[in-house]
Amino acid sequence: MDAIVVQTTLGSREAAEALAQSLVERQLAACVQIVGPITSIYRWKDKLEKSEEWLCLIKSRRSAHDKLKTAIRELHPYEVPEILIHPAECGSRGYLRWLQESVPD
Repeated sequence: MDAIVVQTTLGSREAAEALAQSLVERQLAACVQIVGPITSIYRWKDKLEKSEEWLCLIKSRRSAHDKLKTAIRELHPYEVPEILIHPAECGSRGYLRWLQESVPD
C-alpha cells in the first residue's frame, strides 16, 4: 500500500491553512486535516516550553514523501518542523484510489 499520513504542527491556524493549501495545490497531498488548537509541551534548547499549535494530518503517497518533506521544510516557519510519517496499513478502495489520483507519481 502506497498511502501515508504525515503529521506536522504549526503555531497558528493561518500558517496551517497556508501549508495545507500549498501542499494540495502542488499535488503533494490529497487532503490535509487541521486539528486544533492543541497544547504541546516540549523541551527546546534546554528549556521547557508550552505552546498552542495546530496539528496537520497530511494524506499522501509514499512515492511523494521526499518531495513532501522538502516542501514542508521550505514552507514551515519552525527551525525544526515536526515531520512524522505513518504508513496506512489499509483503507477503503475508493478513498485510496482517490488519493492515488490526487497525488500523481
